[in-house]
Amino acid sequence: MEYRWKAYSAIAVGSLMAAVDSTVVLLALFPIADGLHTDFVTVIWVVLAYLLVSTTFGITLGRVGDLYGRRRMYLLGFAVFTVGSFLCGVAPSGDSLVGFRVVQGIGAALIMANSFALLSEAFPPADRGRAFGAIAVVWGVGSVLGIVVGGVIIAFTSWRWIFLINLPIGVAGTLWGARVLRPSPPRPAGAPRPYFDLVGGGLFTAAITLLLFAVTWGLLYGWSTAVVLVSLVLSLGLFVAFALWEARAARDPIIDPSFFRHRLFTASVLTAFLQSLALFSVNFLLLFYLEGIAGLSVLTASYLILPVAVASAVVGPAGGVLSDRIGPRIVATAGLLLQTVALVALITLTDSTPLYLVAVIEAVYGVGGGLFWPANTTAIMSATPPHRFGVGSGVMNTLRNTGMVMSFALSLTAITAAIPASIAYQLFVGTISGRLSPADAQAYLHGQALAFSVSLVLLVAAVILSLLRGPRGSPAGTEPLAPRPSGAPAVGPPSARR
Repeated sequence: MEYRWKAYSAIAVGSLMAAVDSTVVLLALFPIADGLHTDFVTVIWVVLAYLLVSTTFGITLGRVGDLYGRRRMYLLGFAVFTVGSFLCGVAPSGDSLVGFRVVQGIGAALIMANSFALLSEAFPPADRGRAFGAIAVVWGVGSVLGIVVGGVIIAFTSWRWIFLINLPIGVAGTLWGARVLRPSPPRPAGAPRPYFDLVGGGLFTAAITLLLFAVTWGLLYGWSTAVVLVSLVLSLGLFVAFALWEARAARDPIIDPSFFRHRLFTASVLTAFLQSLALFSVNFLLLFYLEGIAGLSVLTASYLILPVAVASAVVGPAGGVLSDRIGPRIVATAGLLLQTVALVALITLTDSTPLYLVAVIEAVYGVGGGLFWPANTTAIMSATPPHRFGVGSGVMNTLRNTGMVMSFALSLTAITAAIPASIAYQLFVGTISGRLSPADAQAYLHGQALAFSVSLVLLVAAVILSLLRGPRGSPAGTEPLAPRPSGAPAVGPPSARR
């Protein structure tokens, strides 16, 4: 087997574990709350803590991988995620579970920041879309498995097994990755030691942490509180300080400012942010709709979300291959347009919409995602110089996850403004009994339509930005955006590019 496919298999195991975890936890929120005797706020933190941490450290850990070895950081991420999963599975309280989800999030940040970098290193530029499309299959299959396996676990065993099932996957993935992934080549004789920009890393981490903390606090306690306002102001100030430091003072900046002078890179990462901001909440709102309006149980509602994952998994490889052949702009924009059509249809949902029509809309939405993500990821990594693959991957994941957190917060805010918070909580953890009352159902549908309308505006902006990124641009990976700093690790032996 060629090295590139061995590397793909190792990355696929990590992606599968992350995909399963992203869906299975949502099914277990009520059993977790009931088993640990915890409250609504703590249950939300079980979801958000993981997202916040994996977002906060994405760029920093991507840069660490560039400097000290992507294989090493990827395998460390596997180990940390596996340990975090074990701790989550034995957590004695809600607060401790939130803390252990932080450990999981650090592992996820290490995995995701270095996985796309390793794939980009292993596959030649002309085949990267194919690789990212194949990873889309893994994410789709993992999402399906998360729902199916999660349903079985919740029905027949303890919620703790939704975390403990990661242990064999994590151990196997760590051992397989150690066997097949090639280590970074040693530094040339006489080359200076790698330098990590601690000041820049600290400023960025503090800035993104405060931003995401403000969004989360606003969701839970109100957007006009002093904590939210102070956190937003401090976050803005730290982002400005980070930009000035990187541009003027950093010896070897974490994010080279020349990245954002490249139109393809800048437009692509911002498009990823807008797409996540617009659409991450769609699955949550569809689950709420199927529970509260259609009167389905949380497990049955989760099964009816499967068309999204299945369609994305089926179309993902085609999206990747097409982006290799005709360029990412057309393919990614076509995917966004399909998702725009799906959003327009979702805005019109009523209490009498047939479930088969909902499934068709979901399938269109999934096809759009299957086209968009492989193509857009190809554009980002193609515009990233090889010795900075980790940073390019980190920027993409950080902006995407930031959009996810903000989308989650804004959609829940729209819903809690429309219906009582107690009902929103029951929808969130899956304990609603039957349909909402006619008055609450109409209020919910109004709030859902408002949330989808905001998403539609954001998605139209993403479509415009995707078109403005320009055509293929320079050949993928052939011309670095900035001179390679002395002492930076080499891309790898030529054999790795076969």
